Amino acid sequence: MHRTVLCTVACIWLAAAPALAGEAKYTIKPAKNAPPKELKEPVRKLLEEQSVEFLDDKGAVICEVWFRKEVPATATAAQIKNGLTYRDNLKETTLLGAIQYHQEGRDYRKQKIKAGVYTLRLGFQPMDGDHMGTAPNPEFCLLTPAEKDTDPAPFEPKQLHENSKEASGTSHPAVLLLYPNEKPGDEAKLTNKEGGTWVLERKQPASAGGQKAVIGLALTLIGVSPAA
Repeated sequence: MHRTVLCTVACIWLAAAPALAGEAKYTIKPAKNAPPKELKEPVRKLLEEQSVEFLDDKGAVICEVWFRKEVPATATAAQIKNGLTYRDNLKETTLLGAIQYHQEGRDYRKQKIKAGVYTLRLGFQPMDGDHMGTAPNPEFCLLTPAEKDTDPAPFEPKQLHENSKEASGTSHPAVLLLYPNEKPGDEAKLTNKEGGTWVLERKQPASAGGQKAVIGLALTLIGVSPAA
């Protein structure tokens, strides 16, 4: 009886082992890398002088992210105390940072992203039938080729969508899904969510009406929409 149970358990474990072994493992590490010179100077000077590198299981850098030193926000004292959110406290198209792909990547729509440098700006998913059920959250970072993003100030969302199409090379913007991050830790961390989605989480300094604040960012670096 015991031998039969042990055999059954062993068979189950062995059947599962290939899937576990084949699961990609990723890591992050801070790096003292200044923002890329491909970025326009007005954008570049707003970014931190260090990056977060995203590495594959062999230690090769897939991409690295530079976050903004301080994100402009609108918030009351109560909102600052309770925590800021993307939609309530940040203006759409706000510059959040930049990303450099050291090898070809994929966005949340599984679109190819060529190796290169891109800005990251906040975008909101249109509330229409075409986008229902395509993502668990309606907030994204839209990528724009560095040479096309000359002014860090917010602008019309429609223009951001057009600019971002140059990153994807398609009729749709290049997008990286954002998750809520209501209790960000002091250190950046990498979270493995369901479906092979890997998310970079961090506490982002912000400023609202002259008051210091923070907002939690959670940027998808690996992961695609179930509708892709």
